[in-house]
Amino acid sequence: MGNRAVVAMRVEGVPKKYSPGIYLHNNGGRDSVEAFLEAAKRLDLRGGDYGLARLTQIIGNYFGGTLSVGVSNVSMLDCDNGDNGTYWVNGRFEIVEREHTRYPEQDNHPFEEMVEDIIKKNPQFKKGQRD
Repeated sequence: MGNRAVVAMRVEGVPKKYSPGIYLHNNGGRDSVEAFLEAAKRLDLRGGDYGLARLTQIIGNYFGGTLSVGVSNVSMLDCDNGDNGTYWVNGRFEIVEREHTRYPEQDNHPFEEMVEDIIKKNPQFKKGQRD
């Protein structure tokens, strides 16, 4: 059993179903998703679909291994996943909309500790360094 969610990027002019998204099999609660987004901000990732690719990398590095993360356009992801649904984020890594939510928001992970742990597991990212 997972704690699933999709984190999808709003891209101007792109229909939602074609928007890029990240599938999280675990850590899909709002507490984790907000920590991933805050780490992206602190690591100064650029926004848009390129930024979503780097956010995927940050999340994958945090989990380690080879499971728990997927990437596709929203129409191919399990957005109505029975857990946390879909988080729509803008280019500044802010949650701007939610879909398919069923349960109260989670608050199981200490925010600052999780953000620091995510950043620690991504030493190749240096604030202000963009490729």
